[in-house]
Formats: sequence, structure tokens, C-alpha cells
Amino acid sequence: MRIAVLADIHGNLEAFQAVLADIDRADIDDILSLGDNIGYGPDSEPVMALLRDRRIPSVLGNHELVIKKPGFYKWFNPTVRETLQKTAAALSAENIQAICDMEPFLVRHGCRFVHGFPPKSPLLYLFQASEKKQRRVFSRIGERLCFIGHTHDLGLVAFDGDHLRYLPLPEGITRLDADRRYIVNIGSVGQPRDGDNRAKYVIRDTAEDTLETRFIPYDIESVVKKILAAGYPGYFARRLR
Repeated sequence: MRIAVLADIHGNLEAFQAVLADIDRADIDDILSLGDNIGYGPDSEPVMALLRDRRIPSVLGNHELVIKKPGFYKWFNPTVRETLQKTAAALSAENIQAICDMEPFLVRHGCRFVHGFPPKSPLLYLFQASEKKQRRVFSRIGERLCFIGHTHDLGLVAFDGDHLRYLPLPEGITRLDADRRYIVNIGSVGQPRDGDNRAKYVIRDTAEDTLETRFIPYDIESVVKKILAAGYPGYFARRLR
């Protein structure tokens, strides 16, 4: 089984389309999204429509959470809050309903999928969880692998039952240790913050017990122009470059 896992598309249709084109060439059996499909970028509506058209299930991200529960707008700074309100106003009724139907986590193929931090938080960042909390969560979840997004960065937390190890998740294939459990932080399709502006996603190969991290180029300048034309803050565009 080969499973493509993507996160944090953030309304970046060009990046999402480039990733899907790569997935379609990669002999993939299933695709899942870790949420934050919307927000920041100019194309949240068509991104959601494409997710639905491709029947890609998604967990609830923090940017979807405010659509489902508007009381969480206060969690965001004023600039992001205003942009999210514009995003919400542009979403169709069908896509709002699809967001409201999202669950905070999924368990499929023996893996857990959550936006922020397991077992099911769309809000908590990995770096906010103490080592004690990380050890405790490994004992609470039954799955050997848990995939997360939210930080827009890449990395692994490996646990052998006693010790945590923090490992990079570089481009290419990473072989896993059968005696360890992992939290897999898969980076971002639409707003990478790992120092490389290409779109990121990960392929889990269950037969080979590997992760393959894919770095996908796309037309960044087109997205930059659309962000500025939409009247969104300029730094949303600049940090794509």
C-alpha cells in the first residue's frame, strides 16, 4: 500500500495541482489531507472543490475549525482573522458543509492522521508539546505512525519505548526502524517554512516500511500575483518565495 499524505495546502491551487500531478504518476493507492486546506492563499474555494472532486478525505485543521466553530476566530491574530473572514465569505455552501463534516482525526491503514498534535488537536503545535507530553501521547495512541502538519516544517519524532529522538525528514526515501514508533511532520503543500519553497508531501509505503518526501516545483509567481490582487497581506505572498 502506497499512501500519499499532504497538509497545509492553504488555498494554493497551483501547488496543490502540481502535487496531484506528481501523485498521479506515483502509483498511489490512497490520498489523505491533514487539514488547513484553506486560508492564506487566494484559492480556498477551488482547492476545496478539487479535494471533493478527487474524494480526498481531510481532517480538521485550525483554519477549518473557525468555519465550523466561529468562536475560534479569537485564536488568530487580527490580520489572519480578517483574511479568514474573507475566505469564509468566498466559500460555497457545499464546501462549508464539507468542512463542517471534517473530523479532528482519522485512523486508516494502521496510521493516525491529525492536523496539529495527537491524539486529535487541530491547534497544538508539536514544538509546544513537552517531551513528557510527547512520551505520554505515544502510550495513549495505538498506531505506530501518526502523521501531522500545522508547523509547515518537516521532521520525525522517533520513540523506542524509553527515549525520544528528533530526526530530519529530508527529500527522498527514509527507512523506518521496525522497533520504533513515529510522529511524522510532513511539511506543507502551499506554504512551506522549511527553507525550500517547493511544495512538500510524503508517501508512506507500508510494504517497504518507508517514507518518501517529495519536493515539487510549481508556478509561485502566479500565486503571488493572485494573493496581491485579492488584497491579502503582502507577506502572505513574500513568504512563498
